[in-house]
Amino acid sequence: MHGLRTITLVALVLAGSGCFGGGPAPGGSPRVAADREYLRDRRLMVPVDGVRPRDLVDTYNAARSGGRRHHALDVMARRGTPVISADDGVVRRISTNALGGRTVYVVDHQQRFVHYYAHLDRYARGLREGQRVRKGDQLGTVGSTGNADRNAPHLHYQLLRYANARMWWAGDPVNPVPYLVLRGDKR
Repeated sequence: MHGLRTITLVALVLAGSGCFGGGPAPGGSPRVAADREYLRDRRLMVPVDGVRPRDLVDTYNAARSGGRRHHALDVMARRGTPVISADDGVVRRISTNALGGRTVYVVDHQQRFVHYYAHLDRYARGLREGQRVRKGDQLGTVGSTGNADRNAPHLHYQLLRYANARMWWAGDPVNPVPYLVLRGDKR
């Protein structure tokens, strides 16, 4: 009888884990599926003026030093090309650091995702933390600040899940390419 209970318990654990198809939808948890639907509904804009979705090269899984993955999208463009907000939101942080150079973080209005824009040459005139932005509003211009190659200006764009109120910038990265469906169009 003890052996039958053990087998039953193991079968229940395996069934609950999704090993037999009874678990979450393919591709992840219900939260991941909800996030995908939310992002599809947002119809994100390519965050560089004039760039079409079909022009993007998916660099999300590109290898980096130390065995790391890129987990972001690099959009190559001429220095000075407008960088625009991919979605409506609030500018949460404007900062400069050694890796990203001039950066802007925008949090969507539902605080589900953080949009990170890096290597900016300049910030848009008057841009400030706490400012509401709309899809297509200019945040800055393409550059090569931080650790970017000076001869290869680009926007480093990263989409992150909003982690929590204290560490909102530290969420899991999401490949933005499938959700960037609108041509970059500065308002």
